[in-house]
Amino acid sequence: MMRQSKTPRAATPSVTRMDHLVLTVSDITATLRFYEAVLGMQGESFEAADGTTRWALKFGMQKINLHRAGHEFDPKAAQPGPGTADLCFLTDHPLDAWKAHLATLGVAIELGPVARTGATGPIQSLYLRDPDGNLIEVAHPV
Repeated sequence: MMRQSKTPRAATPSVTRMDHLVLTVSDITATLRFYEAVLGMQGESFEAADGTTRWALKFGMQKINLHRAGHEFDPKAAQPGPGTADLCFLTDHPLDAWKAHLATLGVAIELGPVARTGATGPIQSLYLRDPDGNLIEVAHPV
């Protein structure tokens, strides 16, 4: 009787976290101003591997690279465009503090606070729009 060899199968590759995403915008300066003032992100220019100077918004261990509409860098999304994103950002601050902050800046709250389900469990969310009309969700874990 011949014995069959049990060769261990290789694990299926998987991703572990997000490094960055790209947001196509109509006006990089207006976008930087909004995300810095409203969401507390830090605008930063950087030299890409191809030698071009680009812009990003940094927060925590992540960043959002910015591409100006009509001047995107390759490779790019099949149909990039301003106002096509729906982004959710987590906060450690209570939503009442966010409501006061947004009111001070004159930023309209489109919806909220409302109960939602985030990647790791229940959240309470406020919704607003950036200068291009992207839907921005600011969420606090419950």
